[in-house]
Amino acid sequence: MMQAITDMNIQYEDKELLVVYKPAGLATQSARVTSPDLVSSVTRHLKGAPVYVVHRLDKPVEGLLVLAKTKQAAAGLSKQLQAGTLNKQYYALVYRGAEELPKEGILADYLWKNPQTQKAEIVAQASGKGKQAKLHYCVMTGKDDIALLDVRIETGRFHQIRAQLAHAGFPILGDQKYGTQTSMERSEELGIKNVSLFAYALTFTHPKTGKQMEFQAKTQNPAISHLLTTMNYKHRREKKVGVTRSHY
Repeated sequence: MMQAITDMNIQYEDKELLVVYKPAGLATQSARVTSPDLVSSVTRHLKGAPVYVVHRLDKPVEGLLVLAKTKQAAAGLSKQLQAGTLNKQYYALVYRGAEELPKEGILADYLWKNPQTQKAEIVAQASGKGKQAKLHYCVMTGKDDIALLDVRIETGRFHQIRAQLAHAGFPILGDQKYGTQTSMERSEELGIKNVSLFAYALTFTHPKTGKQMEFQAKTQNPAISHLLTTMNYKHRREKKVGVTRSHY
């Protein structure tokens, strides 16, 4: 059964583009006619008008996407994506176990997409087959053996955040492809079924008007939502008693 795009999914729409929230479990674009995907739903919403994909989110990942309605808008947005000025911010809920996770950091690796396993693998720069991948993260909050990270990527590689965090020893909860046995057992305990990665913010320059566009969405992931709510409540209490604290 095809999933329809609702007013709740559409964050913004004009003659050039749409900003849409994609729920976890829905593919951005599927090659299978019988499989539901975001692009097909948007195409029906536009009554058959063309839709141009600028960037994607993995099927088990939720969050914001900008889609173009014209070739000119698609070209302009693609240039921003390549230049690194189309910015995406993510929340990632990771399993840290007993490991010490630095408050903030930069992960820089070379990634190679294995065509057999359809996974991103960390390879040596000298191999010549990997592409540079770089991300910045900071710890927003945490509880016991899990932590919520705010992640910004400089490059948009295949499965980049999932592969790099797992390689660093902090796999994302709910990630069956890159998670460890322990992280998956913890995910099951918490009732997490999808990858706990959420593209919560999107910033770009409108390709037609030149206006700066900024969007944020709320997560549908209960575990991420709970930690954010707890963190915000704690900050409000600290503010009342004059405590100042920064996560950056």
